[in-house]
Amino acid sequence: MWPALVIALSAGAAFLHLRWSRRCEALARSVDRLKQDARESAAAHEADIARSHAEQAVLFESMTEGVIVLDASSRIQVANAAVRQLLDVSKDIRGQTVLEAFRLGDLHALVERVRVEKAGGSLEIELPGLSVRTLEVNVAVVLSPDRRLVQAVILVFHDLTRLNELEHTRQEFVANVSHELRTPLSLIKGYVETLIEGAKDDPAVASKFLHTILKHTDRLTYLIEDLLILSKLESGREALNFQREEFRPLVERVVDELQTAADSRQIGLVNEVPTELKVRMDVNRMHQVLLNLMDNGIKYGRTGGVVTVTAREVGEQLVEVEVQDNGQGIPVEAQDRVFERFFRAEKARSREQGGTGLGLSIVKHIVLSHGGKVWVTSEMGRGSTFYFTLQGGSHGGEAATYS
Repeated sequence: MWPALVIALSAGAAFLHLRWSRRCEALARSVDRLKQDARESAAAHEADIARSHAEQAVLFESMTEGVIVLDASSRIQVANAAVRQLLDVSKDIRGQTVLEAFRLGDLHALVERVRVEKAGGSLEIELPGLSVRTLEVNVAVVLSPDRRLVQAVILVFHDLTRLNELEHTRQEFVANVSHELRTPLSLIKGYVETLIEGAKDDPAVASKFLHTILKHTDRLTYLIEDLLILSKLESGREALNFQREEFRPLVERVVDELQTAADSRQIGLVNEVPTELKVRMDVNRMHQVLLNLMDNGIKYGRTGGVVTVTAREVGEQLVEVEVQDNGQGIPVEAQDRVFERFFRAEKARSREQGGTGLGLSIVKHIVLSHGGKVWVTSEMGRGSTFYFTLQGGSHGGEAATYS
């Protein structure tokens, strides 16, 4: 009995041992799997963190605003590409103070002030150089949970240079428009008041005054029309109808329209554009370009002189057009500004001729809308030549002359 019992117990113990061993092995495998999962989870977490940091670094470097982060001791921790470009810094500035890195006392003073006051602030600074650049700096502080200590200072830089230039242009434009409108309106008002006070009873005086009023009314009309055209061209709202057309017939048309004005000053109009030379253009707008340039040549040219229009291919599918006069010329210092709105090299004579001061600016924007460029060369006492380019084609034939 006992041997059988011992055998049975031994067998049972062996079975339990085997069962326990298998459970232990299963448990060990489970533990191994948990460890592996933990390692994979930790690796994935680290990868997620690394990816997040990389994405933040890319975002930080690609920001258009310049950003600098200072640590608790006011030393630079990070500075993105935009701020390095704005402040023209190529070396590593990490670990330096703002004053050491940029030599900008006002910026250093602002940083120290916000640290003391534990509140943000802003500042506009002008950077020295060949052209003045203006930056706006906004500063924020990062405080400890108890708000007693400054843990970091963040500086954000915005380039205001272009915005300031546009604001200056806007103010100058408003001032010029106001002046150009006020002058004819004042004259019209004065003549009308004089007529009301009795001048209307003298037919000769009344007729003279009414013709003067009509002249200045036309001047206002031309100014408003030019302003509207310029506004559409600058905003891109002007729809252009591009066609591939011969250029010489358009010049002939403008010559016919200006012939009377040219004859009154004994000025010859010469069309040297080759026949069959084709360009890609909006005919109506290019008519306006030629009309403005040739009319200026007549107005400011020498009595008995000549205004010549030529055109030639200067490259593959590129045509260069010239409008040349032999007037008194444009001063060197004015040549870069003649295409600005309301700029006049000869203010008194331009107003006497009835110009709005917008003609050459309109010329520039029409040419730009055609994908070309425009410029002028001039020599005092020998005249001026205005150039512009258009997309072109082949040509042949003779030139025609009108005088």
